[in-house]
Amino acid sequence: MSIQTRRLLGTSLLLTSLMFGASQALAEVVLHRGNSGEPQTLDQANTSIDIEAFILKDLYEGLTIYDAKGEIVPGAAESWTISDDGTVYTFKIRENANWSDGSPVTAEDFVFSIQRVQNPETAAKYANILYPIKNAEKANTGEAKLEEIGAKAVDAKTLEITLERATPFFLELLAHQTALPVSKASLEKNGKDFVKPGVMVSNGAYKLESHVPNDNLVVLKNEHHWDAANTQIDKVVFYPIDDQAASVRRFEAKEMDLVYNFSADQIDRLKESYGEQVHVSPSASTYYYVFDTRQEPYSDVRVRQALSMAVDRDFLAEEIYSGAQLPTYSLVPDGLGGYEAAKADFAEMSQLDREDKAIELMKEAGYGDGGKPLAIEIRYNTNPNHERVATAVADMWKNTFGASVTMTNLDVASHYAYLQEGGAFNVARAGWVSDYADAENFLALNVSTNTSFNYGKYNNPEFDALMAKSYAEGDAEARKKIMHDAEVILMRDQPIAPLMSTANLWLVSDRVSGWQDNAANEHLSRFLRVAE
Repeated sequence: MSIQTRRLLGTSLLLTSLMFGASQALAEVVLHRGNSGEPQTLDQANTSIDIEAFILKDLYEGLTIYDAKGEIVPGAAESWTISDDGTVYTFKIRENANWSDGSPVTAEDFVFSIQRVQNPETAAKYANILYPIKNAEKANTGEAKLEEIGAKAVDAKTLEITLERATPFFLELLAHQTALPVSKASLEKNGKDFVKPGVMVSNGAYKLESHVPNDNLVVLKNEHHWDAANTQIDKVVFYPIDDQAASVRRFEAKEMDLVYNFSADQIDRLKESYGEQVHVSPSASTYYYVFDTRQEPYSDVRVRQALSMAVDRDFLAEEIYSGAQLPTYSLVPDGLGGYEAAKADFAEMSQLDREDKAIELMKEAGYGDGGKPLAIEIRYNTNPNHERVATAVADMWKNTFGASVTMTNLDVASHYAYLQEGGAFNVARAGWVSDYADAENFLALNVSTNTSFNYGKYNNPEFDALMAKSYAEGDAEARKKIMHDAEVILMRDQPIAPLMSTANLWLVSDRVSGWQDNAANEHLSRFLRVAE
């Protein structure tokens, strides 16, 4: 081999090595997230469920956000001050907070977004999240002008928000997906198409690349985000798979790094195989059944009480969820914000005594043995755990009352859309995860004017009056007592039957670092890392 040939070969090998090293350095870091269902919407004003929030909070950033530990930290706002009486918040928006098109995020964008959520024409499902803002509720019900809402831009990067009254959990509300901003310029230009790939302008750590419904949704790192330098993951692929067995198989095949809501009966097997990659963490949430109080026999409190009493919650928690859930007899989770939950009066009875009392109540109402036949349809969102719960509850009602029970299920988006749109039903499965650490977040679900989440259309003026009184009460302890009294009424009337306090179930690949279990169930992709 000549000296020239050796030199050429050496140069070739060097170039190949450099190119390989460069390609390795430039390799795209991708996170594959199983997301447990197809989102109904990517519009902040119309969102309502957690699988939408996981996506939206990667795309957008509120004034405040939850960090990896589930604690509130600055987001688009770098700092804020609060008036002595707790009613005026002044936010300083980051100078380098930009939209994905490079334009600056301004205080006016937030004012516009708050007004949009409260605009009656928007029909925002979660408008009540921002009701603590002065005149927000009045504007949402058409009693005040949008311009009268207590949000104003002092200057381009200073936002002042005035509240109706001091609200200790207000910073948590601002981290909710409903409080995420929209680009005023983009929405005014694109209208309802502002949510589409190639059109969406977002201010979060990621921007929308593509969305194939029921297949995948892809977001890419937003180079204009103020903290882009510290975001390691370049691409996140969300898979809207509500088939839990399929999700686990894809995790085991290393096709997905995260799986949300795997089948609880697999906990022991998965722990044996994957150890610390299996995460079962406490959650401030409640799994419940709701009765349609608009129609007989569910308009009869005795029927609702009887059906609730006949459900063996211990069986559901231990046998179906393998101890990953806890039986509950109150809507509000225990200890939420120091609140003492009010339990149903049958909570301390044995299950056999409950069943005897349930039969007695059902007979008084004229149903069951010797009375009118009881035909019940249970609705639930597609999920093996929910199917097993519904099957078990159906057996309990058949055995206790001789009821004829059928079941029907829809995908998660369709199930909740049906309930929110006021569709008629008998009994429906629902769940609520705390948006903020306050009992009001759960109790407000049953206020008669809550058209989005009062699925069973419960209407009790006494309950409504106590909730209204709690909003006007400035003393924290007195306010908790008022809400407790309201929950006593709710648990007496049983428009909903709380069944279990739920846990968050995740599979987290050992390729992923930075993951921290937290009760808020907040896991922004920007705080995670993936081994390359």
